[in-house]
Amino acid sequence: MSPPSIIDIGVNLTHRSFAGDHDRVVDRAVAAGVTALILTGTSEATSRAAQVLAAARPGVLFSTAGVHPHDASHCSATTIEALRALARLPAVVAIGECGLDFNRDFSPRPIQEQWFEAQLVLAAELGLPVFLHERDAHARFVEILRAYRASLVDAVVHCFTGTAAELDVYLELGACIGITGWICDERRGAELRKLTARIPLDRLMLETDAPFLAPRDLRPRVSRNEPAYLPHILAAVAAERAQSIEAVAAATTATARRVFRLDT
Repeated sequence: MSPPSIIDIGVNLTHRSFAGDHDRVVDRAVAAGVTALILTGTSEATSRAAQVLAAARPGVLFSTAGVHPHDASHCSATTIEALRALARLPAVVAIGECGLDFNRDFSPRPIQEQWFEAQLVLAAELGLPVFLHERDAHARFVEILRAYRASLVDAVVHCFTGTAAELDVYLELGACIGITGWICDERRGAELRKLTARIPLDRLMLETDAPFLAPRDLRPRVSRNEPAYLPHILAAVAAERAQSIEAVAAATTATARRVFRLDT
């Protein structure tokens, strides 16, 4: 029996750990049932690189164009125009990864906020969904997002690991939720496992965030995460929701295709 079709909405395929290995990584994912992968842009450079990789395998690979809050201090007067140009290319399906990260503060907070807002404005202008990052910045993140939400076609909270109260706010804002291998972490994933069943199926999507967040309960253990491991995350999500793997696969795939307009 063929594995169920699923979509990985967050893959950092431009990361150095995948250098020279891109095609094999994608081939393994496709063999595992991952029929589409969205490659994450986190800076001008990685957004360009992700678009190039995606354009080489149309219909299988797609990409985002954006600047991660870690890289916000590297933005310049030409950044938004560069992202706008990328976003007009067929492979690019969202603006991001953008948002706020007050955990590491690799960029000053006012600079993070400035460029988060600028990318929300761009997404609204272009009619593209936003692929969002938030860490230890929930209140300010929501304040900014709420101000623009009515102008955005869709918003995806990438790699959600927050609290029940935070999840409720995101759902109230009409955002979709991305679940990663964090759910498979026996140390840190207990709260997420309890919350997974609260996410409506038409708001739920799956992602690996590869090469990061390899599922800790994979055997044998791996150090580099890959999109080929997405079925393992799917199984964990289905188990916590007390639903079949097939039902969760079909619903999350349909949601990803709708939000990112993969069939247009």
